[in-house]
Amino acid sequence: METYKEEFIEFMVESHVLKFGEFTLKSGRKSPFFMNAGAYVTGDQLHRLGIYYAHAIHDNFGLDFDVVFGPAYKGIPLSVVTCIALDELYGKQARYCSNRKEAKDHGDAGILLGSPMADGDRVVMVEDVTTSGKSIEETYPIIKAQGDVDVVGLMVSLNRQEVGRGGAECALDEVSHTYGFPTAAIVSMDEVRERLTNRPCHGEVVIDETTDAALDAYYEEYGAR
Repeated sequence: METYKEEFIEFMVESHVLKFGEFTLKSGRKSPFFMNAGAYVTGDQLHRLGIYYAHAIHDNFGLDFDVVFGPAYKGIPLSVVTCIALDELYGKQARYCSNRKEAKDHGDAGILLGSPMADGDRVVMVEDVTTSGKSIEETYPIIKAQGDVDVVGLMVSLNRQEVGRGGAECALDEVSHTYGFPTAAIVSMDEVRERLTNRPCHGEVVIDETTDAALDAYYEEYGAR
């Protein structure tokens, strides 16, 4: 596993973004883990988050794109910090763009925040996690409505590796096959388990044998085949 991936896993635990226990998801599933990107709140955390996104985008999609698009609401800060980090790491000048939940009819009017998009623009989308693909279903048409725009790929923090709405493959693969662009994650749950199972992280073992067994049971029921 690449060093930056191990660091990112430790960073999620340190920031209390990735937690283990018993959680009820929006889908109604009872999950032994939960990720909440809203827990990144300090300047240092947001700076580091952008660095990890920029690194993963560079490794998976390259730098031939113009816009970083983050769906409202959590994608808005993600798109901003990723653009800053792309400049810091690679000297890449990308423009940030996000959508509003409701179009604004005065001042900076329209459905978009940040940079407009136009014919020929190449776009990387960023999200925290994709569990069903619903947000992409809502925002992809908005992006395509801006003109002859090409989506280069979707980057998320964590691939949960559980079945999406189709019931057979993980949500990231469903998105890729539905919309025809590549998807990737900074880390997968397999990588999280590789780093954290029975190994200390910031002074504690967060995936012990009990939690590991709960994860096995969860993926037996909901894991993508």
